[in-house]
This record gives sequence, structure tokens and C-alpha cells, in this order.
Amino acid sequence: MSRPDAAVALAALPSIPRDDEGPVFPAPWAATAFAMTLVLHQRALFTWPDWAERLGAEIVFQGEADADDPETYWRCWLAALETMIAGCGLAANSDLERLQDAWRDAADVTPHGEPIALSAKVKASLNR
Repeated sequence: MSRPDAAVALAALPSIPRDDEGPVFPAPWAATAFAMTLVLHQRALFTWPDWAERLGAEIVFQGEADADDPETYWRCWLAALETMIAGCGLAANSDLERLQDAWRDAADVTPHGEPIALSAKVKASLNR
């Protein structure tokens, strides 16, 4: 995605946590979720108004007071992204849940500070 596309996306989401340099991500996964959202939008899988509505619904569901916390905001973002992915037919909710479970299992056995790696079996199931 080009920088102008990202700037347009940021302008469309005024509540996104940011500082003078741009978006503020509490962890790498949040930056990845942001980038994935921009790419899916760029590929015309959803409009910004649809995205804003879904994200707003997740924030309301979590409780708007909690959305001031960057971690909570980005968890809402991720939940909205998962809903949009399922809604676009890119993955079924059951596939997303299976992947979340596999990710948690891998995280549980990964030493702190090491990259989390999914097993070859899980990776193969994603490519089916």
C-alpha cells in the first residue's frame, strides 16, 4: 500500500491511537492487523464506511471507556478484522477459531522473547 493510501485510511479513522509520527501500536500484531486491513480495503473487499461501522460496533461491544486503552482498541480492531474476513468469505469463523487455538498453543510453549512459530501441520492446513 502506498503512503497516500495509508494517509487516507488514517484520516478516515480519527480515533486511531497515534502520536506525532503516526499510528501507535502496542505490539507487532496490532501493526500487522492494521496493514492487513489496509490491504483488504485496497483490494475492494470492503469500504471504509463498512469498516468504520464494524470497528465502532466492536468498540461499543467492549465498552467505549476501555477503548481509550491502546491494547483494548487494537483488540477491537482485530475482532473487527476477523469479522470482516469471515464476512468477505476469505475464511470461515471456524477456521479463524482453529487458527487462534493453534496460535495460543504455540505461544504457550514458546520461550519468552522467542518468535512464535506455528507447526508445519497447522501451516499445511492453512494452505488447503
